[in-house]
Amino acid sequence: MAARANGEKPGTAGNGTPGNGTAGQTPTGHKRRVGRPRRIEPEAIVDVARRILQEEGVAALSMRRVAKEVGATPMALYHHVRDKDELLMLTLAGTAATLPRPELPADPRDRLLAVALHMHGILRELPWVVEVLSLGDLSDKGAMWMVDEIIGAGVACGLSPVEAAHAYRTVWHCVYGDLAFRNAMTRRAEEPDRKRYFPDTLTEADTADLPHVAPLASRWAELRETYDFARQLGAVVDGLLGRATRPTPSHPRADTP
Repeated sequence: MAARANGEKPGTAGNGTPGNGTAGQTPTGHKRRVGRPRRIEPEAIVDVARRILQEEGVAALSMRRVAKEVGATPMALYHHVRDKDELLMLTLAGTAATLPRPELPADPRDRLLAVALHMHGILRELPWVVEVLSLGDLSDKGAMWMVDEIIGAGVACGLSPVEAAHAYRTVWHCVYGDLAFRNAMTRRAEEPDRKRYFPDTLTEADTADLPHVAPLASRWAELRETYDFARQLGAVVDGLLGRATRPTPSHPRADTP
């Protein structure tokens, strides 16, 4: 009461400093205890991150955004997840395990193509995963069986392990490229008023410079609809495997008894 009477703030001494202590201490002189950050369930973090990715894409995902939606501070979230890359890895983890593996053909060429088409099919239903994979070095370990099958099938067809790994990369580039294009076209379809440039910018006047493309411009939408990815990928696979050095059957020499 004396402090108030002298016009001082409650809890301060006559010199205007906190009574009986310093900053970070209670009035009795004891240091305030810093409590542990509230525990956040990993499933809640992953569920929120996956929803943001599905609805808005990678650009919309941030540690601050996820922290806010799980009811925590960004600092509290960092006690559970190191950074955005780890958050993306946690979100990817286990995705492949929820999907059934197909029965694969015994022939290695057919098996390679079947695995590649399976990969394409499941990723077509998960466009957010395609966007995460586009970052380069993020992946779901549970999906690596497909990579292993493709490389193994390449080796069984006569490719060296290095050649088979390169063949896998070519197949993946085909799969990813088709999916990225399809996802882009889906986004464009959601903007009906957006001006379309290709192939509308091509006219008959371009035929002299573009003798093969220009005549097809009016049929481009039709060609896109009739494109058979499985057939075209099969042709790519056949080309890759055509370089294999297949073992030649051994024949007995003429002087062998």
